[in-house]
Amino acid sequence: MNRIEARFQHLRARGQKGLIIYIGAGDPDLEATRQLALAFDRAGVDVLELGVPFSDPLADGLVNQLASQRGLAAGATPPRVLETVAAIRRDSQIPIVLYVYFNLLHRRGLGEFIADAARAGVDGLLVLDLPPEEADSYQALMREAGLCAIWLVAPTTPEERIARIARRASGFIYYVSREGVTGMQERVSDTIAAMTARIRAHTALPVAVGFGISNPDQARLVARHADAVVVGSAVVDRIARLGRAPDLVEQVAGFVQSLAAAVKGGEGGSGAGTAG
Repeated sequence: MNRIEARFQHLRARGQKGLIIYIGAGDPDLEATRQLALAFDRAGVDVLELGVPFSDPLADGLVNQLASQRGLAAGATPPRVLETVAAIRRDSQIPIVLYVYFNLLHRRGLGEFIADAARAGVDGLLVLDLPPEEADSYQALMREAGLCAIWLVAPTTPEERIARIARRASGFIYYVSREGVTGMQERVSDTIAAMTARIRAHTALPVAVGFGISNPDQARLVARHADAVVVGSAVVDRIARLGRAPDLVEQVAGFVQSLAAAVKGGEGGSGAGTAG
């Protein structure tokens, strides 16, 4: 069984919600990415999303755009990102999703990229700018490789398209709770309960909710309706502010642990990690 599917099956059996953390690969460097991944596993993260640096990340807000720039400057090419995944796999079985733009798959060759990712230990791909209507060959190659194809649903997605996405998705469905790009927000969207219910009418897959979740209080609120909570920009912002500080991994992992406690119903998450 794919690691993503196994993790959500485990969470469901325990009656728990999941925590998905996004970081930009290579920010501030690939060794830090490896160390952060291992620390997140210990901190209670259920799925790690690694953003593969790209020169034109149109779905991302400023925080994640700058992380992508730092990753490119650090030499985080797709092959080196996959080498880092393989290095993580020597010490951890945390499920890993690559958050990636289609140009990078096209440049390598669709089949080659997917096969390389599977060999490295990647569990799923979230291709930001690939429409599901144009993804027949991608879906076939992903199934053959045993990888989960993660798809996005937005607040503006029509009902018939939600149904089409649900038929293609595996692992989980990612509900983007706000229109626009990634980024921290002062309050969570008020559409989450209604939209997660609409998505669940079409699929038994877990529904993960992200975009704009910035602190443990917000994560706890979203976890009431979602099967998993996705936090990205608030974590990336901490990495940006700490840079190459000796305690980078410790500080960021501490914040992530507070998110995990909030999502999973533990203590110590309340309000402590509000992002600036």
